[in-house]
Amino acid sequence: MEKVKVIISDRQHKFKVPTGIRMLIRRCCAASLAEERFEGSAEVSVSFLDNAQIRQLNAEFRHIDSATDVLSFPLGQDGVYDVNPETGAKLLGDIVISLERADEQAQSFGHSLRREIGFLTVHSMFHLLGYDHEEGLESVCMREKEETVLTRLGLVRDASYVMEE
Repeated sequence: MEKVKVIISDRQHKFKVPTGIRMLIRRCCAASLAEERFEGSAEVSVSFLDNAQIRQLNAEFRHIDSATDVLSFPLGQDGVYDVNPETGAKLLGDIVISLERADEQAQSFGHSLRREIGFLTVHSMFHLLGYDHEEGLESVCMREKEETVLTRLGLVRDASYVMEE
């Protein structure tokens, strides 16, 4: 990987973006690409939304009328991407994260907001790179890669993802 440009925009007004989160997202994107041995330069767009905004996108694009934590919109398929003619970078796609939902989940899972946003970013990066978690073995492979990247970034899993009822 040569370099990654991460364009981050805050399109919500309900949740203050914590200090250091933008840098964390850039590190997560770069580490995900390094894990995949991605060749060339890349561009990714990350937007922060609130629950109402992400619910609208989820309904429009996935036909699920509920808020979710993150949505990925890949621009490539089978390793083929459009290229920014000015920079030569491959355009991977867009990631949208609900900061409201990320905060709720961090509290539910008993870990930090940094860990949750890191996980959502890495998870989405693997979607942009063509991974899917709907199938058995591919789901396990994707999850292992996510944890490898998060561990390298110092965002180790410090609690179970199983919620008590």
